Amino acid sequence: MSLKYSNRTYFLATLLILAIFALTLFLMSQIPICKCGYVKFWHGIVHSSENSQHLTDWYSFSHIIHGFIFYWILKKLLPKFPIGARLVIAVIIEAAWEIFENTDYTINRYREVTISLDYYGDSIINSVFDVLYMILGFALSMRLPVWLIVALAIGMEIFAGYMIRDNLFLNIVMLLYPFDFILNWQSQSLSP
Repeated sequence: MSLKYSNRTYFLATLLILAIFALTLFLMSQIPICKCGYVKFWHGIVHSSENSQHLTDWYSFSHIIHGFIFYWILKKLLPKFPIGARLVIAVIIEAAWEIFENTDYTINRYREVTISLDYYGDSIINSVFDVLYMILGFALSMRLPVWLIVALAIGMEIFAGYMIRDNLFLNIVMLLYPFDFILNWQSQSLSP
């Protein structure tokens, strides 16, 4: 079986996956847009009910890094697959994560072990944009040298860690094995 299709076919497959993904979130009762009734390009206040409800937020950086990681892993694991096929696989993985992230189990886990006390899941538009930011990271990895991708990932992690005391690395640590000292440090950002 050959995976050689046109770029248009891979593009249409990606759009279909995004549509099925958005419909799945809708059927899971996720809200389409922020309950506030409008959509902003950027929402930078992490500790608010509008976090993860708009097009971009501090966690968009993490999704770009997902794209870097998926590109590298899929290039190593599936070197003979066309880049379009690898992108479709990355979109499926990212969409699956977003669906899992919006389950009651994961939402409750975030609320129990992280500083995301008011987290009730992402809006559908935010989740779709999270996948689009992963695609951006994947596309950048195709075009930029490895040293620059590594520098961008480290820079985004340091920047987000400094600005909001959270990033992809800390998020993974706190979900898998929460540390009180990290939670205490992150909680200090909640103080006036």
